[in-house]
Amino acid sequence: MQSASHSLHLMGASIKITIFHEDAENLLLQSEQLLHLYKNRFSANDADSELMAINLQAGKKAVRVHPELFELIELGKKHSVAEHSHLNIAIGPLVQTWRIGFSDAKLPSEEEIHELLRITNPEEIVLDASKQEVYLSKAGMRIDLGALAKGYIADKLKEFLIEQGVQSGIIDLGGNILTIGENPTFQRPWRIGIQNPVLGRGEHVAVIAVSDASVVTSGIYERQLVVDGKTYHHIFDRTTGYPMETEVASITILAKKSVDCEIWTTRLFGQNPYKIIEEIEQYPELEAFVITKNQKMMYTSGIQFV
Repeated sequence: MQSASHSLHLMGASIKITIFHEDAENLLLQSEQLLHLYKNRFSANDADSELMAINLQAGKKAVRVHPELFELIELGKKHSVAEHSHLNIAIGPLVQTWRIGFSDAKLPSEEEIHELLRITNPEEIVLDASKQEVYLSKAGMRIDLGALAKGYIADKLKEFLIEQGVQSGIIDLGGNILTIGENPTFQRPWRIGIQNPVLGRGEHVAVIAVSDASVVTSGIYERQLVVDGKTYHHIFDRTTGYPMETEVASITILAKKSVDCEIWTTRLFGQNPYKIIEEIEQYPELEAFVITKNQKMMYTSGIQFV
C-alpha cells in the first residue's frame, strides 16, 4: 500500500497529512482543497469568509449560513453557555483587539477591555435552526471559532478520507492530531508526544499510544505578547478580558473526535488542575494530561503511555 504526505501552511498553522492508500497523492490534493474551503468558511480573520459575513451584520440582521457553519456555531454556543465553561465563541472582539499571535498585537487599555466585555455574551448569539440563520444581537459582536474550528475541520477531513477507503493515516493541523486506524508500518498504535511547555517544539514530557482518535494540546506557551517585561498569553479569561491567571501550563485531551478535544481543552483551562482531572474522569470517552507551571504532571487513568 502506498503512503504519501503533504505539508502546507494555512490558518496560521503548519499542516501535515499522511495517509496510506493506493491513490494517496490524489486524495491528499482533494484534502488540500477541502482545507481551503473550510478556511474560507470558518476564518475570523479573512474579510471575505462565511463567518465574517455574520460578524459584519452584528446588530443589523440575521445571516443564513452553510449547515456546517451553523452546526459549529451551535456546538460552540452550547459549550460556551455551559456552567463553569471557560470557552466563549463570542470573545471575538477581545481576540481582535489584543491580536496576540499577530504582528500588530497590543495591550489594550482597561477602558477598552471594559467596553468590549459588554459585547462578548454568548447568550446573545441568536440561532434559528429552521432557517439555518445566525444573528448577533449587539453591534460590534464577533464570533471567533478559533478554539474549535481546527478540530471540526480535522474530523471532516477524516470523514472524507475514510469514505474514500483510507484505513490508516495521521492528520496534523498545527499540533492538533487526529489519527485514522493504527500505524501500518509498525502495526501498532500511533505514538504521539506531549509537548514540554517550557522547552522548544518537539521536546516531549511523555509519549502516548493513540488508535483512531485525536490528541489536542492547549497551552499558554503557544502565542505570547511581551509588554514592559510582562508576558501575556493568548487564552483569555471571559470575565476579565485579560489572559487567564492559572496554575496550568497546558492541557492535553484525548477523544475520538478532534472537535471534542478542542472544546474541552478550552472549557477547562481556567480550573484547578486536580479539578480538571477529576471532571474528565467522569467522562469515559475522554482522557486528559495536565502540566502545571511548576512542571507537575497529572493524568487520567485511561492514558496509555509508550
